[in-house]
Amino acid sequence: MQKIKDYVEANKDRFLDELFELLRFPSVSADPQFKEGVLNTAEFVAQKLKDAGADNVEICPTAGYPIVYGEKIFDPSLPTVLVYGHYDVQPADPLELWDTPPFEPTVRDGKIYARGAADDKGQFYMHVKAFEYMIKNNELACNIKFMIEGEEEVGSANLGIFVAANKERLKADVIVISDTSMISLETPSLETGLRGLSYVEVEVTGPNRDLHSGVYGGAVANPATILAKMIASLHDENNHIAIPGFYDDVIELTAEERKALNEAPFDVEEYKTDLGVNEVWGEEGYTSIERTGIRPTLEVNGIWGGYIGEGAKTVLPSKAFAKISMRLVPNQNSERITKLFKDHFEKIAPSSVKVEVKPHHGGEPVVTPTDSIAYQAAEKALEETFNKKPVPTRGGGSIPIVALFEKELGIKTVLLGFGLDSDNLHSPNEKYGIENYLKGIETIPLFHKYYAELSK
Repeated sequence: MQKIKDYVEANKDRFLDELFELLRFPSVSADPQFKEGVLNTAEFVAQKLKDAGADNVEICPTAGYPIVYGEKIFDPSLPTVLVYGHYDVQPADPLELWDTPPFEPTVRDGKIYARGAADDKGQFYMHVKAFEYMIKNNELACNIKFMIEGEEEVGSANLGIFVAANKERLKADVIVISDTSMISLETPSLETGLRGLSYVEVEVTGPNRDLHSGVYGGAVANPATILAKMIASLHDENNHIAIPGFYDDVIELTAEERKALNEAPFDVEEYKTDLGVNEVWGEEGYTSIERTGIRPTLEVNGIWGGYIGEGAKTVLPSKAFAKISMRLVPNQNSERITKLFKDHFEKIAPSSVKVEVKPHHGGEPVVTPTDSIAYQAAEKALEETFNKKPVPTRGGGSIPIVALFEKELGIKTVLLGFGLDSDNLHSPNEKYGIENYLKGIETIPLFHKYYAELSK
């Protein structure tokens, strides 16, 4: 352990400089204007894998953005770890809410502020630097394969095609993903499950053009008003999702399981203060930990229509729109939930408007086993690094490719994340703690060591 610490301490400035260089690439996969930035990021990642000692490094083309692959197979009799990450990032908008430029990493109070700092550049790059350490110090305990993609933030549409076509190449014993969070540096944790996702866009159309709100208001249905009413009806008075059949497949945890989940440290007053809210909100009968981990949700991610520019324009809009995400839990299915939503939303629309529901992307919920060799290895590695046994938790986010990997490759995943829920993922001023980054580099070689030992 001390040898790893010494190496990280001796190289931390270089590790940070390299991460800063990676963060400067505007690799926004959702926006075509950043195409060059995304492709340049793939080139950078491939070069850094080569520099660290990976073999057969390749930028693999897809119908969208490429997947960067590299490996080090030094003993086929040893287990193989497949490391997954993504080099694309969320859009930085709204730019005016950033305290410093999103693609110019800035350090404040020991944290790196930049888009992609925690999601997922800072986290996957820990594996590259940990790999460098293991190669240079002859401590590689497992064969390693890297698969770093560029479309995670837009649904990984081409990853499934790549995986299906490269099953032999990607053959491994376990997948490790660092794209999740832990409770804190004082209370390390391991996520044992992720929610699935159904993401849709809705469009409500009224008159065939925008209208003068004085001449036509009160006589013609306003799509923005109708949309607001329809969205409001999607939850009942107990904040329960009011779509028929939505909860049919939800697996309810036992009282014992819920009790164990709620033993994780959680200060509701600190939570409210951090978010600047007076009260927590959610489905009645469940705690905040349960609402964000084991219960499905329906959230409006964006809503717009009509005039939203400076000053006033008295207009009755022709159209109104919303983007809606639904987080799913075992055993819900994203395709079924999308259909339930579409059927219900179209059914509740009044005849005065037309409604269109456009599915975007989805993914399935997963639960990872806590009795596996891989989980035990991650647990031992974290305990050695943090001097405290990690707490098992359920993640509220979604990584749809975890279910894909299990289906296509038959491999389970370990979620070895070092971010924090307060890292402002997908928000302005995204950040990642320098200590989290360096602790991750220290911990990952220990995971490989223990995984190899426990696999014997």
